[in-house]
Amino acid sequence: MFSGAQVSVYPMSDDFVGIILGALGALDPWRDRLRLETDDLSTLMVGPPEILFPAMRDLFVAAAASGAHTTMHATISRGCPGEPDDPICTPVAGPPPEMDLPTRIATCREAVAAAPESTQTVAAQLSLYPLGIGHHMDEIYGCIAFLKSSGTFDRSKNFCTALRGDAGPVFETLNQAFTGFGSAAAHLALDVTVSANSPSDR
Repeated sequence: MFSGAQVSVYPMSDDFVGIILGALGALDPWRDRLRLETDDLSTLMVGPPEILFPAMRDLFVAAAASGAHTTMHATISRGCPGEPDDPICTPVAGPPPEMDLPTRIATCREAVAAAPESTQTVAAQLSLYPLGIGHHMDEIYGCIAFLKSSGTFDRSKNFCTALRGDAGPVFETLNQAFTGFGSAAAHLALDVTVSANSPSDR
């Protein structure tokens, strides 16, 4: 199965170049387990979900450490029928596909509770799109139930769910939403925006 993300980071600072280039160093511990390709719009990160989400977390936390209002947008996909299987993407964790929905929700919640904290507070919003399955609304409602009990839930919004908390549990919540819901054999996409140091929080 192919899994990856298109990721863009936006520091609201005159030193945005220095912040972005400095934050890229946070990806160094993950580079041997990811395929990275950068162009003038985004960076493609290809790899298994349990690597993708910690790598995105570390990239964002490093950029946000500047103190500038920083946002990140990511489109994350697994099982895209237009992409070939790639051994680098093989997951080594996640709920078994045959696990019933209530058990998956509980398992995902436990993973968030065990996530290490980073000391960086973030806000995030996500929209989950399980494609190519007839019971997609069951999976979406199951994901929403998980999000509301995750400990990082902030509020429901039009077209998305908002999260808030330490970056560690928030990014683990995103990881569990991505891996815990939707058919294991079908295409699934997750649209995510993360923000830190927003002036609207003041």
